Amino acid sequence: MTAVSTTPADLAAASNAESTAADRRYVFHSWSAQDLISPMPIAGGDGAWFWDNEGNRYLDFASQLVNLNLGHQHPDMIAAIKAQADTLCTVAPPFANDVRTEAARLVAEHAPGALNRVFFTNGGAEANENAVRMARLHTGRQKVLAAYRSYHGATATAITLTGEPRRWASEPGAPGVVHFFGPYPYRSSFGAATDEQECERALAHLADVVQMEGPHTVAAIVLESVVGTNGVLVPPDGYLAGVRELCDRHGILMIADEVMVGFGRVGEWFAVDRWGVEPDLLTFAKGVNSGYVPLGGVLISDDVAATFAERPYPGGLTYSGHPLACATAVASIGIFERDGIVERSRRLGDDVIAPALVEMADRHPSVGEVRGMGCFFAIELVRDRGTREPLVPFNAAGADAAPMVEVMSACKSGGVWPFAHFNRLHVAPPLVISEDDLRSGLAVIDAALDVSDRLVGG
Repeated sequence: MTAVSTTPADLAAASNAESTAADRRYVFHSWSAQDLISPMPIAGGDGAWFWDNEGNRYLDFASQLVNLNLGHQHPDMIAAIKAQADTLCTVAPPFANDVRTEAARLVAEHAPGALNRVFFTNGGAEANENAVRMARLHTGRQKVLAAYRSYHGATATAITLTGEPRRWASEPGAPGVVHFFGPYPYRSSFGAATDEQECERALAHLADVVQMEGPHTVAAIVLESVVGTNGVLVPPDGYLAGVRELCDRHGILMIADEVMVGFGRVGEWFAVDRWGVEPDLLTFAKGVNSGYVPLGGVLISDDVAATFAERPYPGGLTYSGHPLACATAVASIGIFERDGIVERSRRLGDDVIAPALVEMADRHPSVGEVRGMGCFFAIELVRDRGTREPLVPFNAAGADAAPMVEVMSACKSGGVWPFAHFNRLHVAPPLVISEDDLRSGLAVIDAALDVSDRLVGG
């Protein structure tokens, strides 16, 4: 039988049920048991909003996967794709291309210190893969230290670096990766009572791990500048500087994974800017162009780049520096500069999100802690504030996860689509969201927390 091509009009006319049924028939979804999911169709979006085939609208408090910093269907981004498509759709990596060069220049000019060269990838996992490869080749060492409570991607080395349950099914994984505990003051692994103690003890722990592994064997320490999916864990002041000093002391490279938090998400161009720390390698993706066309990369220090001045770098990707992707990066950075997006993110966090969440914490006994910066916050939900017992167990699934499912359902019923992980709701709207929409969305979350309050002490 000859298949009949489906037109955009046909797709637009489909019901939610029809679209979901077709999706389940043909699409294999990530991180999912295929017969147990029912993906909601998204028919369109505009700014901070998206809607399904039947016109149900949602505020995108997850920015899809914390990547849609400029929101849905930004007209300048669409125009950049169209203009580049009219000029040149694709070119192989060995060639020079003006839009690729311009994207690299703009990214490097906004990066700290001597991070002056860019290796483009298709996304964050590939960026982390290549950063580790560069570190090993530059140092001649093999071990890489990565934190628990981290996510670095799902490719071979990246998933081994990852310090949470999504790693388990891929073990034993790539060799040479050793995990350590990073700072988490609310659930300190070190018995710390203050942020200062947490910083001091987390650095002492990391120094011990380096010593026990042999400093001369460690190529790099990889960490998320602000931990993303695993808690929006903002490091205590002094921690990143302490990691930098430890790396310098032993000739170890510092790799900052800013795939999720770069490009304005936390109110800085790059999160390390908040603490004035310069890594040797910095990985990015998501916010560089809001995912309009897949793009990621590694910012490389001059010292590391010099290693490959006359020695070939043994890595590459067919679509490295794809013109359509680079054109959207150029457009995105231009929008950020013109509209003050980084400053706007910081202001929304300081003036709107943080005060609202603090008030929620005061009213709702199920809120153990709120934390974050810029347009990136977490609400940690507990059954008991005294014991800090999580609302759902670590890595909960099925019936154990039901309380968080109920909270999420209450948010969605109110027209807000948040990001959730384990016992936390994350607030991560597009950086272009209006203040009115932001306040309305926070009010919906406030009401949804009544659901978790009913479980306190239960």
